Amino acid sequence: MNKFMFDIWPYLDKAICSTIRSTTKPIFDQYIGKYCLESIEFDHLTLGTLPPTIHGVKVYETQEKQLAIEPGVRWAGNANISVSLKLLSFRVTVQLLQLQIFLVPRITLKPLVPSFPCFANLSVSLMEKPRVDFGLKLLGGDIMAIPGLYRFIQETVAAQISNLYHWPKVLEVPILDGASGATKKPVGILRVKVVRALNLRKMDFLGKSDPYVKLRLSGERLPSKKTSIKMSNLNPEWNEQFKLIVKDPETQVLELHVYDWEKVKMHDKLGMQVIPLRLLTPHEMKTFTVDLLKNLNPNDLQNKRNRGKLVVELTFDLFKEENGRLSGPLDGDVKHSSISWASHDISSDGGVLLVTIESAENVEGKHHNNPYALILFRGEKKKTKMIKKSRDPRWSEEFQFMLEEAPIDEKIHIEVMSKRRGFSFHGKESMGHVDINLSDVVNNGRINERYHLINSRNGIIDIEIKWSTI
Repeated sequence: MNKFMFDIWPYLDKAICSTIRSTTKPIFDQYIGKYCLESIEFDHLTLGTLPPTIHGVKVYETQEKQLAIEPGVRWAGNANISVSLKLLSFRVTVQLLQLQIFLVPRITLKPLVPSFPCFANLSVSLMEKPRVDFGLKLLGGDIMAIPGLYRFIQETVAAQISNLYHWPKVLEVPILDGASGATKKPVGILRVKVVRALNLRKMDFLGKSDPYVKLRLSGERLPSKKTSIKMSNLNPEWNEQFKLIVKDPETQVLELHVYDWEKVKMHDKLGMQVIPLRLLTPHEMKTFTVDLLKNLNPNDLQNKRNRGKLVVELTFDLFKEENGRLSGPLDGDVKHSSISWASHDISSDGGVLLVTIESAENVEGKHHNNPYALILFRGEKKKTKMIKKSRDPRWSEEFQFMLEEAPIDEKIHIEVMSKRRGFSFHGKESMGHVDINLSDVVNNGRINERYHLINSRNGIIDIEIKWSTI
């Protein structure tokens, strides 16, 4: 790291000095014309040829999706910084010299995400008051030699730096923007009612079409939801309802695809359409009657052909912790603020239970080690992908359960299984399990814990569970 810092320092020096010039110029301009000041400018501004050195690094392990490090930084540089003030036609120069800084910043990369550069934000804070030492020359004399002034200036500068960035105050540097989708988390539920279709095309040679609708939100890798099949009907009525998890109502769209069911061959596509979620106002139902198209290419002449219409009713319900952040039509300006879990009567609230299976350690089967995690909750079964030949699998997979009421007195069963491909007398075996009481999740909104697996010698599993109410 020190070799890297040494090689990049000449470029960092120019970049930092350029930033200093641009940020101090408006500050200097405020004082020109006051106190008989005619101009303030840098005569020299360089941080010198000696870069800071790192004399030690601490790395912290946490249960969160983040990496936290604390490097000990020392910098005894040969900076040359002088500011010239023109006062009543007299030029006064103030020079900073012999600058030395000792500090311990905590640098946190969070959250870790599966999109390059693999973390969404960088935050920096100081864990202790920095030590700053320097000299000041005014009119060629060292003013720091004045009794009492030296200690006063040193402590004042250190205190000001601490006030800005001393923990828990943090300097946040965003790395990935919201459009990347890497940092999005659920903000609400889209309720979709597929009402009916009108004047669909006849696709079967000897009869009418057998239509059904598939729907999904853009940017999701979850399987599409679909309606029932209406046999031999060009004006079908479904009146079927679905719920979809919304992560970004500003950019996501509802994708609707209408198909003609076929018993043998591939299902024919009758048409499609998309509805941007930004057209919705939270908690207000809106009916859409959309023309079906072949595709979204505006230059495709086949889109001018009549393919029928589809009628849907949409309602976007925000989670309670998002209500203060997103209100009014979604295509307006959005005010961003931190999310806090609301305190309310939770016993009858519906919502979404988000279960993230992060990883496991020291899991071992009797006959094979191809672990996957199995989740059982309210009769519903979900599982992660299988990791071949591993005792320390890492899945980082999220599962969603939409519930009509809070699981205040319920448990969720999570079991690590191993499976051998092909025929075997020992095809599947359990590597340990855990039953988690969900009352803490409902009351606190979130838990992130490491659990010792029952019926496992040393097995541990990392699980994060969130509860969001509507």
